[in-house]
Amino acid sequence: MRSLALLLAAAMPATAAVAAPPPSAEHTRSYAPLFAAEVEAAKRDVEASIRAGINVPVPKDPGGGFTHEQHKRNYRIIFEGGQLYRLTGDVRYRDHVRDLLLAYAKLYPTLGPHPAAANQAAGRLFWQSLNDSVFLVNAVQGYAQIRDALTPAERARIDDGAIRPMAKFLSDGSPEVIGRIHNHATWACAGVGLAGYLLGDRDLVDKALLGLDKSGKTGFLRQLDLLFSPDGYYAEGPYYQRYALMPFVVFAAAIDANEPQRKIFDYRGGIVLKAVRTAIDVTHDGYFLPINDAMPDKSLRTDELYQAVAIAYAATRDPVFLSIAERQGHTVLTPAGEALAVDVAAGKAKPWPFASRLLSDGPDGKGGALVLLRDRPTATGPLLVVKNTVQGMGHGHFDRLNWLYYDETGAVVTDYGAARFLNVEAKRGGRYLPENDSWASATVAHNTLVVDEQSHFAGDWKVGEKVPTQQLASRLDGPTRYSIAAIDGAYKGVAIRRALLLLDIDGLGNPLILDILRGTGGGRHRFDLPLHFSGQIIDSDIVFDRKLAERPVLGTANGYQHLWIDGVGSAADKVAGKAARLTFMQGNRFYSYHMAPPAGARFILAESGANDPEFNLRRQPVLIQRIDGADSATFVSLLEPHGSYDASAETVVGSRARVVGLDHRRLGNVDLVAITLAGGRRLAVAVADNVAADALHSVTIDGAAHSWTGPVGRFDLAKGGAK
Repeated sequence: MRSLALLLAAAMPATAAVAAPPPSAEHTRSYAPLFAAEVEAAKRDVEASIRAGINVPVPKDPGGGFTHEQHKRNYRIIFEGGQLYRLTGDVRYRDHVRDLLLAYAKLYPTLGPHPAAANQAAGRLFWQSLNDSVFLVNAVQGYAQIRDALTPAERARIDDGAIRPMAKFLSDGSPEVIGRIHNHATWACAGVGLAGYLLGDRDLVDKALLGLDKSGKTGFLRQLDLLFSPDGYYAEGPYYQRYALMPFVVFAAAIDANEPQRKIFDYRGGIVLKAVRTAIDVTHDGYFLPINDAMPDKSLRTDELYQAVAIAYAATRDPVFLSIAERQGHTVLTPAGEALAVDVAAGKAKPWPFASRLLSDGPDGKGGALVLLRDRPTATGPLLVVKNTVQGMGHGHFDRLNWLYYDETGAVVTDYGAARFLNVEAKRGGRYLPENDSWASATVAHNTLVVDEQSHFAGDWKVGEKVPTQQLASRLDGPTRYSIAAIDGAYKGVAIRRALLLLDIDGLGNPLILDILRGTGGGRHRFDLPLHFSGQIIDSDIVFDRKLAERPVLGTANGYQHLWIDGVGSAADKVAGKAARLTFMQGNRFYSYHMAPPAGARFILAESGANDPEFNLRRQPVLIQRIDGADSATFVSLLEPHGSYDASAETVVGSRARVVGLDHRRLGNVDLVAITLAGGRRLAVAVADNVAADALHSVTIDGAAHSWTGPVGRFDLAKGGAK
């Protein structure tokens, strides 16, 4: 009874043959609330589809169009209807799924390349073959639940008219897709492999696992080897980690059910389950960090993560997954989903242990890292994200050493993500827009150094993919958490090094974020350091020359053509220790960005949206620190969250910054930053060039010697001593 093995994966042995219950049994069953809600939602969907009748249109539309959305609805109905038949035994569900699949068995052999394919690998049902793979992954799971209840003739028509031809198209018919190391290939492998297990076709299974030539140089196992770092971080970033998780976990569960001897959940040190845990860690308040090509509204509440959490819990019984399911408020209509819901209802959940993490990048872990610095174990607390990763393949952005910051108000220091309106037909069929290349992926659209108004690697991702970032040092705990990293190949002849620190300070309710960035190179350069932030500007001590009547554009290429200039200014006070400041409000909190830039720096306030004839870009503010004609530059900045605003009570507390001084000095091979707080309290942070953990360093401050071991020292100048 191989058709029943697929979705019983990770919940019961592959050999178990479980017949659908008789129709009356459903009325006596009770489900845990989380699962019961899924059953009721699926019933509404499938009953509506039954009333509407079979609708399997000839494909013609791109993403968001009628035929595209109808085929998406259909694979969802096939999945849900199959599960409902397994749960209830109601033959109406079986028959509706059967009739849908028979309609596809009639249509599919007549189809050629999709007419709206454009520059993508064309699918048959959809404009890109990726969506055909998603269809097959879902359809096989639903078909598996009814297949043994069909007549031999019905099975043969569906097997040979729909499932096998789809699998053949996605394998032998699409070598340029399934042979890649990429999320599109993962979906193809999963669809082909699931179909192979269902049909008892060993050839399809082996091609899915080992590649079309079965050498192991491509295929599902090779993707597990190359797409994840040893820590489970996905090469293309968190957004695509979310998307790729479903085929990884669903196919892994099917492998475990059908070939338990492979021990797939132990493969490569348990990489599948590591990937699920890491996917949850790379979120803030449930939303995936919008690194690289990413939609900022994607969260844990997605089908991919419902499957991932259910399968991971089934494989581990780790109760922290239950707390994620509680947060999601959903699960999947599988035995794994039902078991999870039962344990949620039994109160077995434990909180997810959000913590600081250094997630290595690259298959060998040597491509850099994504560093997550948290000072409390919560989903919504302060989070400093430091992107010291490798490129991220074709979906990667040119943003080495970039950073973002989140807290209870949401995204404070931001990343634009992707320029795309997913499945919105009016926006070029939901595809990536031209502005994704001209703006969203450009270096100036990120919070990292731009040299001579060029993007990193001259905007060539294939060059960037060959150049790792050097993650030099980090500390993930204590009152002084930090990441230090460098890259030498983003610009010819220019080396960039950056230290980002999360500083907990007694008496301040939120940590400070200290940024020390140094660009060093021969010749004369323009150095720009943008800060993209969320919120409303409150005030600044920078004197801006406002461009109220004309609103000029900042540049002509590499993202600069998309920035309107709102004002250009210089620091109001050049007294040593007096930093320039911009204060803005996000949510109910104030943020002051303090800057101690090099001499001659200018400040540019700008907003995205220029040269955007189709209104594809969001309007978002950016502050750029600029140095012209320098062979090197060091930018020292400090982000200070402070105060609160209560709109209901009409009260404001702490709207003025507590930091009143920021001073930077270069002492030998050490960057020394002094921070002065209101009331006179002073502290110093020293960052050494030598990052060896056992290296001893010392500096003299105000006539007193201070020493420390390791790359970073921190001193309270009133009390002395390193922390």
